[in-house]
Amino acid sequence: MRQVFMAMGLLQYGCSVPLAWAFRSRTFTNVTVNSLKKASQMESRLLLGLSEEQLQQLALDFGQKSFRGKQLYHFLYKRKVKEIEEFSQLPLAFRNDLQEAGWRVGRSPIHKAVTAADGTIKLLIKLEDNRLVETVGIPVEDNDGSFRLTACVSSQVGCPLRCSFCATGKGGFSRNLKSHEIVEQVLAIEELFKQRVTNVVFMGMGEPMLNMKEVLEAHRCLNKDILIGQRMITISTVGVPNTIKKLASYKLQSTLALSLHAPNQNLREKIVPSAKSYPLNAIMKDCRDYFLETRRRVSFEYTLLAGVNDSVRHAFELAELLHEWGRGHHVNLIPFNPIDGVEYKRPSKKSILAFVSALESRKVTASIRQTRGLDASAACGQLRNEFQKSPLLTESINQESHSVVALAS
Repeated sequence: MRQVFMAMGLLQYGCSVPLAWAFRSRTFTNVTVNSLKKASQMESRLLLGLSEEQLQQLALDFGQKSFRGKQLYHFLYKRKVKEIEEFSQLPLAFRNDLQEAGWRVGRSPIHKAVTAADGTIKLLIKLEDNRLVETVGIPVEDNDGSFRLTACVSSQVGCPLRCSFCATGKGGFSRNLKSHEIVEQVLAIEELFKQRVTNVVFMGMGEPMLNMKEVLEAHRCLNKDILIGQRMITISTVGVPNTIKKLASYKLQSTLALSLHAPNQNLREKIVPSAKSYPLNAIMKDCRDYFLETRRRVSFEYTLLAGVNDSVRHAFELAELLHEWGRGHHVNLIPFNPIDGVEYKRPSKKSILAFVSALESRKVTASIRQTRGLDASAACGQLRNEFQKSPLLTESINQESHSVVALAS
């Protein structure tokens, strides 16, 4: 009977390659539990990212009471346990069944942690394929004494868009992250700080809109399972055609932050090469429509580059652009953080304040982002992985695993 439940547990959560072949040849009745175990070793099942209801169903599929699923949920999201054998309150037989059926938690080890003088911590997390992804924990104590812990999470390993001022794009692009690989970044920060994460910003490595499916699955888990309010989550994008409209259809209560960086199309194309495929008028229209669909104000990110886009004239032009496409916009100004291999420079404090004053004189609210973690290479625009140009994994190893997936499709 135990073997039957194990087989059901595997079938419930998808077919691996050999099992798919078995269906095609109509010989499923000859597939044994042992072959299911062998198949599961090729494509393990992950607990992290499953909802409480899904975990309860999983427990039932393995012949357990549904409350065992609630215990799984507690181990994953409250106690942040990383290995099934550490689920001490679960029956040993259930733990063994899960492992034999190919299930695992889905947490990755921390490869390196760097702490800045201001308390900001940058983590390099070593993924299953030996690639490294960065995440940043930013602690802030407000004037009223309240404490915020923001997790700046990555959505991709590297980034394909190569914005001219950004360190991440200089290292190239490897792959999209899976939803559990996004969620585990938040859990890792909570563990390290021994504090709950209060805010999540998708402003780390990668372009979230190029990995929307996994980002939305991670968003659901962060909101429903880790209990971070939707309004405490920000999804940032440099702008990918058709994706803002698609995101609006989900009617999330999270903030959309558009990385604008220039008040006109010509200058934006020089700073953000991918802007060539997404004209400024089109992206501004999509932002206006996003607000009308969700009633959530769009925030505009603007990296100030000395002598490039930081003049008072640029500020007036930016204000005019924003007023043309709606009201109530907010601009988040980000003084450039110097990085190796980039000639841009950080504007003077006088220039930054003059830019803010010019915007406010035209009835546009603006704030200056406080630079954090500069000495840990963790500030915005400095998410550079020292291993990114020479990843721990060679491309040939990855190609072998992709070929297995291709056979099943």
